[in-house]
Amino acid sequence: MMEAGARFKFRYTVGEADTAAALKPITGDDFPAVLATTKCIALLELAAGRLLKTECGPGQLSVGVIVDVKHLAATPVGAWIEAEATYTGRNGRLYVFDVVARDPGGEVMRGRHERAVIDETRLLEGAAKRR
Repeated sequence: MMEAGARFKFRYTVGEADTAAALKPITGDDFPAVLATTKCIALLELAAGRLLKTECGPGQLSVGVIVDVKHLAATPVGAWIEAEATYTGRNGRLYVFDVVARDPGGEVMRGRHERAVIDETRLLEGAAKRR
């Protein structure tokens, strides 16, 4: 059983595909070539998900349910970004994490993330019904 205070962090180097500018084919809009908010959130989710691996049984995985973050600063291409999740406890069936992302200039994103442990087969069956 995971204890409150358990944490996981990793570093990742920002590439062109990670930027807001890379979204132009989807939106047609011109955004700057800095780390996209969506990518930073994904990195924080990965850190929390890594912590939850120990709570998953056979055929289970964890999924993000709630993300509440503030994006505080821009991170350029080529810089490292460090994503860190700290387990704080449960909210019913959900696992709650404080999350923070940092780059060489300091903190760039901070907030809270909640995840659920679910059955992978059930998830895929539910997704298939949404076509």
